Amino acid sequence: VQLQASGGGLVQAGGSLRLSCAASGRTASRYAMGWFRQAPGKEREFVAAVSWIGGSTTYADSVKGRFTISRDNAKNTVYLQMNSLKSEDTAVYYCAAAPRPLGSTSTSYRVYDYWGQGTQVTVSS
Repeated sequence: VQLQASGGGLVQAGGSLRLSCAASGRTASRYAMGWFRQAPGKEREFVAAVSWIGGSTTYADSVKGRFTISRDNAKNTVYLQMNSLKSEDTAVYYCAAAPRPLGSTSTSYRVYDYWGQGTQVTVSS
């Protein structure tokens, strides 16, 4: 599975961005998909995940109510809608794919087998 993330950029605090992650590969739609982020000097952290079927979602507490993850299996694409952005959301955002049981997700980066190249999100205050 190959992943291509896009949609990052520079935005003012309070603004919005939508990240996209296009997956390719014969069974790309059968993976749980997640977004992680890593800020300079910090460890990679979980942001959100969606199951490959059933629409089950999981969010980090820091983004609940502001970010929404969704996927379009027909297009093999997962999205991360980010609203009410804060300066602390500044990071490189990575999408990842994990083989998971039906309808489940994971917050652990260890179970994600495939990773995109990352897209920079910068929120100015």
